[in-house]
Amino acid sequence: MNIGIVGGTGKQGQGLALRWARAGHRVVLGSRDAVKARAHVERLAALGYAGLDGGDNAWAAGVADVVVLTVPYEAHADTLRAVKDAAAGKVVVDMTVPLRPPKVNRVELPPGLAAALEAQAILGDAAPVVAALHHVSAAHLADPLHAIQCDVLVAADDPRAKATTIELVRDLGLRGIDAGPLVNAIALESLTPVLIHLNRTYKSDGAGIVVTNLAKA
Repeated sequence: MNIGIVGGTGKQGQGLALRWARAGHRVVLGSRDAVKARAHVERLAALGYAGLDGGDNAWAAGVADVVVLTVPYEAHADTLRAVKDAAAGKVVVDMTVPLRPPKVNRVELPPGLAAALEAQAILGDAAPVVAALHHVSAAHLADPLHAIQCDVLVAADDPRAKATTIELVRDLGLRGIDAGPLVNAIALESLTPVLIHLNRTYKSDGAGIVVTNLAKA
């Protein structure tokens, strides 16, 4: 599968890219600056990570079957508008959390109640949005050899988009769990500040969520 990671030069994007590439997917990294994205791919290639490509965000979305959004909330709306046409017909996985620095351990509901709901409002019927991957440690993702102990809650209104995302989560070596309709992204995104608080309070480098007592997942 072709996966385009928009805003893919950060820790989250890089970690996802390396893990998906290792699973056999074609992964392209997008950035506002295409030169920066290509230079990042060249640095990864020099470290032995091959099979990646880089370019600007719209290009990354255009060549992908699945678009993964890994940008901070303050860039969320502008980035979505910039890639809207290129993302048409694609599955869009949004892992954005509306944090408000420096108080990132406090829940901040955005005007649209969730970043993923705002993404769907911007994209309209052109592309189904899936909320996922909010609770996976960026530090753990950045190390492609690190075994991550965390379930991934996946919320979407489109069944095909949800199923596709759950399969991609499995290719990361994680368990994807159907967390209901896209409106449940309000709860998913709100859990991230709680995990940040737990990390700070208990000196953890990446607290996660594990769901117990599921008959099948």
